Amino acid sequence: MTQRQSPAGQTPPRRSQRRGQGTPRRSSARPAAARRAPARRTTAPQPRRLTGRATVLLVVLIALALGYTYPVRVYLTQQSDIARMEQAQAEQRRRIGELTEQAALWQDPEYIKIQARKRFFMVYPGEVPLVVLDDPEGAARDAGANPDAAKKPPADPWYDTLWSSIQAADKAVAQ
Repeated sequence: MTQRQSPAGQTPPRRSQRRGQGTPRRSSARPAAARRAPARRTTAPQPRRLTGRATVLLVVLIALALGYTYPVRVYLTQQSDIARMEQAQAEQRRRIGELTEQAALWQDPEYIKIQARKRFFMVYPGEVPLVVLDDPEGAARDAGANPDAAKKPPADPWYDTLWSSIQAADKAVAQ
């Protein structure tokens, strides 16, 4: 007779036999005192909160997150550099447009004549140049100012003034 095997391929354990008896005892043949009472659980077992697989997965995710932080930071820095350069390029194009318009003005002989009259006070032969000075405060100051009065001596330092006042007070007490 072949023995039954479990799914894992192992044979069931043999029961011990008493001497003189050819068949093993069954649990129903045991006395009531020898029977084990089933153990009662008072609380349900707590499930494990973090299994080994979950721990490995968590470590891998953290490693990936740390691995991607530097490339993301570099990418964001490059994007801000690109935006700054595009803004500078737009400003340069605007400035080039302004300078192109100004260069076109300087190609006109009439514009050159106007600028020469305005900047260098040039006049045509026979014209009388008239320069208007618009500085009423300075003109009034210069009109009534005496050139010698403008050169007054510098004031005495504070310590000379203090010492002279102490000497004057000494003379007043002594008299």
